Amino acid sequence: MHRDVLLLAAQDDADDALLERGRDTTGRSLLQQKKDCPVSFQDANYTVITSRCKGPLYQPTLCCGALKDFACPYSTYINDVSTNCAATMFSYINLYGKYPPGLFANTCHEGDKGLACPEDTPQIEPGQKASGAAAVAAPAAALAAALAVSLLVSC
Repeated sequence: MHRDVLLLAAQDDADDALLERGRDTTGRSLLQQKKDCPVSFQDANYTVITSRCKGPLYQPTLCCGALKDFACPYSTYINDVSTNCAATMFSYINLYGKYPPGLFANTCHEGDKGLACPEDTPQIEPGQKASGAAAVAAPAAALAAALAVSLLVSC
């Protein structure tokens, strides 16, 4: 089993909100107040992404694999549309990686359901130091995400 993620290109690259598939995708939920993310992305180890996903020619295999390795341990939280976890995560990814708008949203696709994390991917827990999780995520791990409005789905 996998946790699947759908990516949608954003009209507004500043919007990093994520919507679960099957919920209202008209944008109304984007206007609702989001709760703070229960996990911290501030001290995460972003080198798993920044060391592998480099420009000017961003290699999709490297960039998408690195994103999945980093984000799978957080999939429970970035799939929660009631929080700002996804937006916070992408803000830090952009801060440290200085990636072009829409890089991951436009590049990272695995079929019609986006990118998938294995069900057995260990999840970061609130209060747990995040830097270790991103660094030890298995290279074959899978997730997806976008730098813009995206859909996340659990199958």
